[in-house]
Amino acid sequence: MNVNLQFTLNGKPQRVSSDSQRTLLDVLREDLDLTGTKYGCGEGQCRACTVLLDGNPVRSCLTELTEVEGHKVETIEGLARDGNLHPVQEAFIKEGAMQCGYCVPGMILATVGLLRRVPRPTQAQIVEGLNGNLCRCCGYPNILKAVQRAAQSSKEAQPSTSGNGGGLR
Repeated sequence: MNVNLQFTLNGKPQRVSSDSQRTLLDVLREDLDLTGTKYGCGEGQCRACTVLLDGNPVRSCLTELTEVEGHKVETIEGLARDGNLHPVQEAFIKEGAMQCGYCVPGMILATVGLLRRVPRPTQAQIVEGLNGNLCRCCGYPNILKAVQRAAQSSKEAQPSTSGNGGGLR
């Protein structure tokens, strides 16, 4: 059964008419040509398909299209602004936090969601925040460094209220 939905996609109003049983991942990739969101396992186990729904990381392969009605969806394509990469994207590049790059969009969006919730995460919070995002190339050490770099960048952009920065050491 087809449904007509409205939601915000990467900061812009979006209208979609599609079968209500389809996933957000299918609509993003097939109908809206936003192929940065990757199809990994199709079962929600690898999180290559991670997008942000109202700022929270979700597995788009498990998110029914009807769940986004009236909400905000952010994909990897929506992070860069005015030709400038998002600070998390920059950090991933600077730390070489990718090999094949397949997991990277999901990792970056999970990181953006984490840093919005916890601007100064500890290493344990980073590990917990990215737990479940799988990298088949085993690039975890550089991914961790990239998240730490992005958190440090956000610390430098924000005034410290604790005196010690409250961040990673």
